[in-house]
Amino acid sequence: MKPSSFLYRAPATLGRALDDLAECAEEGGKVLAGGQSLLPMLNYRLVRPPVLVDLGTVTELAERTITGRGFRLGAMTTTGWLARAAEVRAAWPLLATAASWVGHVQIRSRGTIGGSVAHADPSAEMAATMLLADARITLKSTRGERVEQAGDFFLGYLSTTVEEDEILTHLDFEVPNTGGRWGFEEFAPRHGDFAEAGAALTLPAEDSEERGRAVAFGVADRPFRLPSLETLLTSSTGRLSRRVFDSAVGNDFDAVGTVTAEKREMGAHLVARALRAAGVVVE
Repeated sequence: MKPSSFLYRAPATLGRALDDLAECAEEGGKVLAGGQSLLPMLNYRLVRPPVLVDLGTVTELAERTITGRGFRLGAMTTTGWLARAAEVRAAWPLLATAASWVGHVQIRSRGTIGGSVAHADPSAEMAATMLLADARITLKSTRGERVEQAGDFFLGYLSTTVEEDEILTHLDFEVPNTGGRWGFEEFAPRHGDFAEAGAALTLPAEDSEERGRAVAFGVADRPFRLPSLETLLTSSTGRLSRRVFDSAVGNDFDAVGTVTAEKREMGAHLVARALRAAGVVVE
């Protein structure tokens, strides 16, 4: 299969990109970031946009800043850079580890964090980590700018709050539970395949008043936080009884409503593995 015909625009500035998208949004125009999700959909004609607005030449969308705990990542930041960058691994090693699980090296070299988050595949590592960090997602259009919290952004399978004329420009967040323990686990038939299930979590540093955070992905129609489990994760947590763990994770999975029995078992197992990686024994 090959894509249906379309007009192609490659604006040099964000302002021009917003104008181009506004002109074609009502007709179904699409934004092209890294293309690692959109191009296969075009080839299979799952989408047939009349116009593609390519962000590859909008250099301001590739800018990124890491200051202490704070991250500002332009939407065109590649997952390959996140996986390799020493400053990312030093500031938040969980993010670098998660990025290294995205596809294969060729995909990571082109795929972008903004494109992944906007695409909202429930198995996407970048969507899960941004939810874990409670990232602030900036969306711009010719109508103005607005900011969405990651917890409100993902609506369902490949569905977000992004409007047809909006471009995701950057993501801002602070490293959760900096200096604390963390775990990231996923299962895929082969490294680089889509995750069948996964989990990411952080525990507070010693004597911190922060609460632990945990996310499951690949098991429902979107990534989701695990609030019942999070209430159990403190700086001193080193052991959880199997009964308490099963009850907390079961409540969190039930609240989502789209977790099958098979995914429930797989997801719970990976959450327990992520806890083990963070130094918490479930028995």
